[in-house]
Amino acid sequence: MELHGAAQALLVLSVAAALGLGLGQIQVAGVRLGVGGVLFAGIGLGHLGLTIDATMMSFAREFGLVLFVYAIGVSVGPGFFQAFKKDGMALNLMAASVVLLGTLVAAGLHLFAGLPLPAALGVLAGAVTNTPSLAAGQEVMGQLGAQGASIVLGQAYAVAYPFGIVGILLTMLGLRFIFGIDPKAASAAFLAAREAAHPTVMTINIEIANPAVFGCRVRDLDELRELGVVLSRVLHDGSQHIVHADDILAKGDVVLAVGPKSRLGRLTRLLGPVATIDLKTMESHDVVWERMVVTRSEVLGKSLGELDFRGSHGMVVSRVNRAGHDLVPDAHLRLQFADALTVVGEPSGMAAMSKILGNRAKALQETQMVPIFVGIALGMVLGSVPIMLPGLPSAVKLGLAGGPLLVAILLSRLGHFGPVVWFMTPAANHVMRDLGITLFLAAVGVKAGGGFVDTLVHGPGLTWLMWGAAVTLVPLATVALVGHLWLKTNYLTLCGLLAGSMTDPPALAFAQGLASSEAAILSYATVYPLVMVLRIVAPQVVALALWM
Repeated sequence: MELHGAAQALLVLSVAAALGLGLGQIQVAGVRLGVGGVLFAGIGLGHLGLTIDATMMSFAREFGLVLFVYAIGVSVGPGFFQAFKKDGMALNLMAASVVLLGTLVAAGLHLFAGLPLPAALGVLAGAVTNTPSLAAGQEVMGQLGAQGASIVLGQAYAVAYPFGIVGILLTMLGLRFIFGIDPKAASAAFLAAREAAHPTVMTINIEIANPAVFGCRVRDLDELRELGVVLSRVLHDGSQHIVHADDILAKGDVVLAVGPKSRLGRLTRLLGPVATIDLKTMESHDVVWERMVVTRSEVLGKSLGELDFRGSHGMVVSRVNRAGHDLVPDAHLRLQFADALTVVGEPSGMAAMSKILGNRAKALQETQMVPIFVGIALGMVLGSVPIMLPGLPSAVKLGLAGGPLLVAILLSRLGHFGPVVWFMTPAANHVMRDLGITLFLAAVGVKAGGGFVDTLVHGPGLTWLMWGAAVTLVPLATVALVGHLWLKTNYLTLCGLLAGSMTDPPALAFAQGLASSEAAILSYATVYPLVMVLRIVAPQVVALALWM
């Protein structure tokens, strides 16, 4: 049986993917290659003489890249701009410094050490374990007409890749042991600082006992708004009901309040002590609560103040959970698709609230295909637009790696456009992302595999490995020292930042294993979007600036 064209391409890519993903699950000293194993499986198949039609190879590589970067953009988009607020700005500046220093080292290797430009770009991408950077380098070198650059890039990437993973772990461990850092102490310090900056949302039952508020209407208590507290229900004369703005507080009433944990102490000083009864567990036929999800397009983007559920329907939204985080539902909070609202009110009003919000849990599991293809099409258009940068001889294009990524970030941040919702289920996003990166790495590996062993053993492979170690360690060590000694950044936060600056999931997993804390994943997620964009743009700028 002979296979040709698409059938042969599918067979080779599938074998490379299956072998590579299995290889990536093997742990050595607690570290795994992950999806990077597909690259080496592809190299092995290429070395054995398995080939793919050039057209099919190009399509698989580019289609996989587009799927991967678009899925990444969708996942990071909602928090991309939020990441530049307060501490996020400092973290992103440090991460951008890692990118800049690594790019300068790679450019210096080309200018002063005689490293060919395609090899320098490949070493840069591999040393930071960033596949989109490899794709961007291959694309721009192709636009510049560099013959054979794609193969050299792939080989240099593969040579530098393993130490790219190990180097970041060495940096984390070196910082820890040189300065005697205790990860558990760092975790405790992080929790204390986070609670001060982002108080935990919780509920509390308070008995009205302060004579100063007896006879006061709820709407007249400006302190409630200042504290960011919502009163959801009240027990008055033995019966519960929803708190309305015109309700008058009386001695002995019990109110259920929702607000930041750190401010509830001030609330008890304002209203009275913590009550001995819990209104949430107290049986009531007049007040019930239900968790509802926002799935109706008509309410997306509208604030709770505009919707005025309390005034129009006698219902209270006591809590909003967005992407796993509880938010205090103030009047300015705008609803987004998949927000989970805790609704409190009379049983008769629940059906109307469910209809208004949509509350169709099944919608959270449905993949809307139209927005995906519209987003990819817009990304392709944006990627082909030439952008002139000062000092460069020709225009820069975001290309297949940058265009879909930027469009996905913007669209997912927008949330919706009319009835079209830019939302992708986590399961669909993971499948799209993993399929894309697997296709890309398999195609790159098979193409680079033909001359890989000869390059490594008899060619400049070992030199590339040495230079790749420099591109990995110099930026990481510099920023790690500055972050720890000068900026006093929390150790676990710094580890997550270093992993994010390399867009390296294995390094993130290692950082999370140092202590039970969210510090690493939060800083990783904060810097990841900007770093991904910079990693894609950097090789294009270097290639256009240094190509002769």
